[in-house]
Amino acid sequence: MSAAMKSAGKRVLWTVIIIGLAAVLSLGQYVRHMLTPAPAKEGAVRVDIPPGTGSVQIAAKLENAGLIRSASLFTYYLKYKGEGAKFQAGEYEMVPGMTIDAIIDTLNKGLTIKEQGIKLTVPEGYTIKQIADKIGQQFGTDPEVLLKTAQEYKGFSAKVYAAIPDNPQLSNRLEGYLFPETYEWKKEIEPQDMLDQMMLELDKKLSGLPADWERKLAERGQSFHQMMTVASLIEREVVLDEERPLVGSVIYNRLQKGMPLQIDATVQYLFDKPKERLYEKDLQIESPYNTYLHAGLPPGPIASPSLSSIKAAIEPADTKYLFYVTKKDGGKGHLFAETYEQHQQNIAASKKNQ
Repeated sequence: MSAAMKSAGKRVLWTVIIIGLAAVLSLGQYVRHMLTPAPAKEGAVRVDIPPGTGSVQIAAKLENAGLIRSASLFTYYLKYKGEGAKFQAGEYEMVPGMTIDAIIDTLNKGLTIKEQGIKLTVPEGYTIKQIADKIGQQFGTDPEVLLKTAQEYKGFSAKVYAAIPDNPQLSNRLEGYLFPETYEWKKEIEPQDMLDQMMLELDKKLSGLPADWERKLAERGQSFHQMMTVASLIEREVVLDEERPLVGSVIYNRLQKGMPLQIDATVQYLFDKPKERLYEKDLQIESPYNTYLHAGLPPGPIASPSLSSIKAAIEPADTKYLFYVTKKDGGKGHLFAETYEQHQQNIAASKKNQ
C-alpha cells in the first residue's frame, strides 16, 4: 500500500472518528436538554395516578401535563437511577419547572394534594366575604360556614383577636384581621384554624414593626382597632405605596377637624360586588359604614390591609392635605389639596386627562 493510500485512509478514519464524536456529543447535549426542567409556568398542574399505573404510563401523564420534556427519556432515566418502583398512586399538584429529581422524590414520597396541602393566597384589600368565597372554591366548602365561624367562634388564640371590640355594628368582627398572605393548609383543616392562622400571621407581622408603634397610637389617643380601620381605608383607596402615608394624613386631618371622611370605599363595602361607579343615591344608603352620612371612622375595617397600609396608618405623612382625587391619567395616582378651591382645580385638571 502506498504512502498516499495510507494517508488517505488515516484521513477517512479521523473523519469517521470526528463525526462519531460529534454525533455522541450532539446526542449527549440532546439528552441533557430533554432531562432539564420543563419550561416554568405560573400555576400548578394536577396529575392523577390511579393505583397500578406503571412508570411508562406515569411518564406519559407527566409529559402531557408539561412537567417533563420527554416521556421516553424520563423512563430511561428512571431505569438508569433504579427508580419508579416506589411511585405512589394519588392526585398530585406540581409546578412546571420542577427538576426531574424533585418530581421523582414527590412521587416516591406520595406527596399527593392531601399530603402536600392546598395553597391559598389572600390578596391585599380582600374582604372577609371574598376570602371565604376563595376558600370555598379551593377547598370545596360552603363560604357561609367560614363566615359563621368568624362571627361565633370564641376560641381564637391570636393576640390581635383580643383587640376586637364587642360592637354589634361590626359587619363581621374579624373583618380586616385576616392578614393577606399565601398559606398552605391540609384539606381537612377546620375553618376556625384557618381564621386563627391568618390572625396569627398578623401577630407575626406586627412583631416586626419598630418597638414604638404602640406608643404612637397611645399618643394619638387611638385604639389598635381604630388604627386597623384607618389602614383598611388606605388599602382600599390607594394603589401606589408612596401615596399611602399621604392618604393616611388626609384621613387624620379630616378626623381632627370633624369633617366627614367621604371615602367611596366605605360605600362600596355595602355592596356584595363593587360598582364601577357610585351614584348620589348610593351615597345616601343608611349604614354606620357610610362615611358620607356619618362623621368619624366606620365601626371597623372594611378589608384586610397590607403591611404598607398598616405602617401608613401608624405613621402618616405630616401634611395639611384634606382632599385628594384620582389623576385619571392611567397612572393610578392622586392629586392632593389643602383647600376645597385647590381640590376643585385638581378635579378639573384630572378631567382633562380622561
